Amino acid sequence: MIPLFPVYLFDIDGTLLDSAEDICGAIQQVLATTDCAPVTFELLKGYIGMHLRDMFRDIFPRYDEAQIDELIRQYRACYPARGHKRTRVYPGAAEALAALGGRKSTATTKGTPTTRAILEQFGLIGYFDHVQGTDGFPYKPAPDVILTALAALGARPEECLMVGDSPFDMEAGRRAGVKTCAVRYGYGKHEELARAEPDFWVDDLRALAEG
Repeated sequence: MIPLFPVYLFDIDGTLLDSAEDICGAIQQVLATTDCAPVTFELLKGYIGMHLRDMFRDIFPRYDEAQIDELIRQYRACYPARGHKRTRVYPGAAEALAALGGRKSTATTKGTPTTRAILEQFGLIGYFDHVQGTDGFPYKPAPDVILTALAALGARPEECLMVGDSPFDMEAGRRAGVKTCAVRYGYGKHEELARAEPDFWVDDLRALAEG
C-alpha cells in the first residue's frame, strides 16, 4: 500500500506518456544526417530519460562540443515537427491524475515550454498546479528539477513523492530527499531500477490514488 502524499512530482516520458516512437524517430532523423551506422529503436529507447547531450556524446564519442550542439539543435527542430502523432497517454494516467489529491508538478528533463505544450496537447495540463522542466540547471540524476518544483510549490521534500520510470528519476529523488515510486511499464530496465532502490513500485498509476 502506498500512502497518500501532499505533493506529487511526475516524470513525463515513460511515466505519463508513451512517447518513444516520436522521440526515437526524431533521433533517427538526426542520425540520418550523419555517417553513423543505423541505431535500432530498442537501443535508442534505452536513452530516454538521459539528457540529449549525454546521449549524443555516447553515440558520437569523437564529436566536439560544437558538433554535439548541432545535433541537439537538429533534434529540437525535428521532435516538435513530428506533432507527437505517435505519442499516447498511458492507460490509467489521466484517471490517476484526476483522482489524486494534493498538489502536482512535473519534474522532467524536457524544457518547461515543451513540457507545457505537450501536456496541453494531451489534455493533462489541467491536473497540474505547476509545470517544471530542466531549464538551464543540472539535469537528472541531479536533484535540481525536483528542488525547483518543490520551491515553486512551497513544499518540503518530506511531503513529496517523485514518480518516474528511470534510475535517473530515482537517484534525483533520493538526492532531493523525497520518496520515490518506480513504474514498471516505462522505458527503464527493471534491474537498473531495482538497483536504484525506489521506495515504492506500481504497475498502474491508478494505484497511487488507492492510498
